Amino acid sequence: MLVLGIESSCDETAAAVVADGVRILSSVVASQVLTHAKYGGVVPELASREHLRKIVPVVDEACRRAGVSLSQIEALAVTEGPGLIGSLLVGLVYGKALARSLGKPLVGVNHLEGHIHAVLLENQMARHGRKDVEEARLPAVTLVVSGGHTSLFRVEVRPLARNGNIPTFVYCCLGRTRDDAAGEAFDKVAKLLALGYPGGPVIDGLARLGNPQALDFGRIRMKGNPLDFSFSGLKTAVLYRVRGTPLAVEAEARRTWRKTADQMIREELCAHCSPATLDLLASFQHAVVRDLVERTLAAAESEGVETLFVSGGVACNSLLRERFAEAASERRFHIFFPSPDLSTDNAAMIAATGYYKLQAGERADVSLTGHASFPLGDATA
Repeated sequence: MLVLGIESSCDETAAAVVADGVRILSSVVASQVLTHAKYGGVVPELASREHLRKIVPVVDEACRRAGVSLSQIEALAVTEGPGLIGSLLVGLVYGKALARSLGKPLVGVNHLEGHIHAVLLENQMARHGRKDVEEARLPAVTLVVSGGHTSLFRVEVRPLARNGNIPTFVYCCLGRTRDDAAGEAFDKVAKLLALGYPGGPVIDGLARLGNPQALDFGRIRMKGNPLDFSFSGLKTAVLYRVRGTPLAVEAEARRTWRKTADQMIREELCAHCSPATLDLLASFQHAVVRDLVERTLAAAESEGVETLFVSGGVACNSLLRERFAEAASERRFHIFFPSPDLSTDNAAMIAATGYYKLQAGERADVSLTGHASFPLGDATA
């Protein structure tokens, strides 16, 4: 089955064609980074307008790269949430209209579920015709970590009652952020220090040049569910470290200098960062990564599973991958990351997720709409 996936939950317009839920024929992503960089974050109204401008050419390009026409598409899968409601509606309205005009079935997909399936999709592709690639087995504990989400899930698969050959995926939310997402904290710290947008990749690069032990931000202790996350306090701690200090003067000078430079390479940015700033970034990143890794491992141990998935845009962070790899080796967990292209927002993961929903008999009608908040799985108490 050829499924056309459409993703427009935030600031990337994406379309992909996936065959039988396991083979990516094309994946096209139109980024809006340059549009939002001057504001230090995503501006919802601008994001919606960019989606309107790009959705048709992106879908056309996905079909062209896949070597198929729209008439050959057998079904459509569209992100219905969570995300920016204006952005979501662009993809949803276009997807519904396209499905209706083609007479093809349509299904809505939870964006978070898509990130989880990105791991399974890439693993299935890597294992095709090879026996030396480890299988990503379920059940697993999954960390979905991005600019808008930081959540832990238990994922397992059960056969569909009426057809044992069709898997159904079951999710249980084990923990989630109570305030800022991890990626959002990266962006806000980068904005505070005038480092540019998106903040995650910039901080990842600069933090390597600093001392992660220079500042002790302490561990975040949660009341209630110990697997929940919170990054607002850490962000505020960074603010207090900067306010009224030479770091603030340096950041303002960097902010002024940036107005004369459209895009700075890391070497140029380093020249405008003091050792104290680099140490602050390294210590901040260390604290975020430590919290993500420790809570994910605690969830895996409490659930008694040996497989870990880590997905979402922040899964591209080099320190996060290193720390998870070290922990997995020490504790004998099996850990899986998607490649960077499948970690960040994309439509291939939406198409793959949609394929299994379609096989299970799910269908959406014209009432399908967007959801700014769209929880996945049953939350723990």
